[in-house]
Amino acid sequence: MHRPRGVFAGLATLDVIHRVDAPPGADEKITALSQFVAAGGPAANAAVTFAALGGHAVLLTALGCSPIARAISTELTEHGVEVIDVAPDLEGGAPVSAVTVLAATGERSVVGGDAAGIRAPAPAPQLVREMLTGAEVVLLDGHHPELARAVLSAAQEDRLPTVLDAGRWKPVMEELVGAATDVVASADFRTPGAATSRATAAELVARGARAAVTTAGPDPVCWWSGEAQGAVEVPQVRAVDTLGAGDVFHGAYAYALATGLDLDGRIAFAAEVAATRCVMVGPRSWLSAIAEVPLGRGQR
Repeated sequence: MHRPRGVFAGLATLDVIHRVDAPPGADEKITALSQFVAAGGPAANAAVTFAALGGHAVLLTALGCSPIARAISTELTEHGVEVIDVAPDLEGGAPVSAVTVLAATGERSVVGGDAAGIRAPAPAPQLVREMLTGAEVVLLDGHHPELARAVLSAAQEDRLPTVLDAGRWKPVMEELVGAATDVVASADFRTPGAATSRATAAELVARGARAAVTTAGPDPVCWWSGEAQGAVEVPQVRAVDTLGAGDVFHGAYAYALATGLDLDGRIAFAAEVAATRCVMVGPRSWLSAIAEVPLGRGQR
C-alpha cells in the first residue's frame, strides 16, 4: 500500500496536561483526575495524525539540545514521525505548554511559550529541497517564520499542495496566506480588516488560495474555492477531550489531500478523524482508532 509522504514545518512543544473537574481558583490547589505528558504544537500534532493514518510524516522544527527537546523528539519518533531539528544547537530549551482539560465538556485551556522566544533559522535551500524530495503535501503553521518561508518557497517550485494551518494572524501570515494552496483555520480567524469569517475567506481566495476552509467545532465546516462555496456537516459526538482537535483536522486534511480526495471529501474525512479524537481521553489514546476511519469515495 502506498504511504503518502508529508512534510510538516512548524512548532513542537512539550505538553503537560491535567484533566480536572473544574479549573483552580486564585491561590487554590486541586488534584487532577488524570495527567499526561506528550509532544504538542500545531505542526507536530498534525504530523502525528498523518503518521497514524498510514503516511510518512516528516516534521521540520526547532528543538535545540535541552532535555525537554530530547523528550519531544523521542515521543514523536515513537509515534512514527521523522523529526528533523533545524536548530540542534539552540540553547534555552523547547517550549512547554501547561494544559487543562475540563472533564465535563472536553474544553481545554493552554498556557505556553509557543515559538516567541525561539529563532529558527532557515535551512539552506538545497537542504530544504532534499527534505521535500518525494513529498506529496506540505503543511505549515507559521510559528517559525524563516523556516516557513523557506519550505513554502521550495514547495511552490515543486508545485506541491500546501496546507496552511492559519491559527491566529501573525506577521508572517501576510506572506503565507496568498501562497499556500489550501488555508484551513477556525471560524474565529481573521485577516486584517475583515469583520467576518466569510469576509476573511473571500480575502484568502482573492490573495490566491485555491481553497479556504473554516472549522467551527460541532457546526458545519464551510469552504470557498474560486466562485464556489459550500458547507460539510460534521459528526455529532459527545466530546470528552478537544485538545489538539484542530491540529488533528489539519493533519487528516493534509493526508486526504495527498491521496487525491476532492475538497468535500477531504473535509468530510478530516471532520470524521477529528470527531474520533474528541471522544477519547488523552493525547494519544485515539491514534489506533483514527486508522479505521474510511478514506471515502472522493478519490480521483
